[in-house]
Amino acid sequence: MRFCIIPVTAYQQNCSLLICEQTHKAAIVDPGGDIDMILKAIDKEKVSPESILITHGHLDHIGATAELAALLSIPVIGPHRDDQFWIDAIPLQCQTFHFPACDSFTPSRWLSQGDIIKIGEVELDVFHCPGHTPGHVVFVHRNTQLAIVGDVLFKGSIGRTDLPKGDFNTLINSIKNNLWPLGEQFMFIPGHGPMSTFGEEMRSNPYVGV
Repeated sequence: MRFCIIPVTAYQQNCSLLICEQTHKAAIVDPGGDIDMILKAIDKEKVSPESILITHGHLDHIGATAELAALLSIPVIGPHRDDQFWIDAIPLQCQTFHFPACDSFTPSRWLSQGDIIKIGEVELDVFHCPGHTPGHVVFVHRNTQLAIVGDVLFKGSIGRTDLPKGDFNTLINSIKNNLWPLGEQFMFIPGHGPMSTFGEEMRSNPYVGV
């Protein structure tokens, strides 16, 4: 599997393309906005999108989902059902955060701990990692030792927990119990900012260093 990162919206949210190199099928992870940029990346990579994967229900990660899913006729997968209230509140989120109007949606499939997602011949493991939001999920590709963590973890920081149904202790437990056991060598794509490794964050992240 290979990937490319497409920063979108004024929040520079890391939308990602996850690509099966055997089939050239792709999944679009967290299309928060800027559909033209996402479509250009798809064209540049010469891939065929087959799904949209959602880590959690905050607007900068899901704003373009309904429009893009309709445009490409592909299903939306994730997050965990506990984030339904965030997805239902998309119109209010748009007003609150001064985003262009976006439509709400219902995922084709909600996700839970232990689920498996397929992209072409690639398999991703699903980890339910609440704390930033109650329904946040992380996608893990064990073969390339890559995790797409949304807003659970950042280089040098963690996701905020002061928004509705966020919880600091729950987030710390999600990181230490779900992510750290995968190993220090794992790279991760965060929801914002540069990539890092779990090992680097274990050693230097002031919130979750071991």
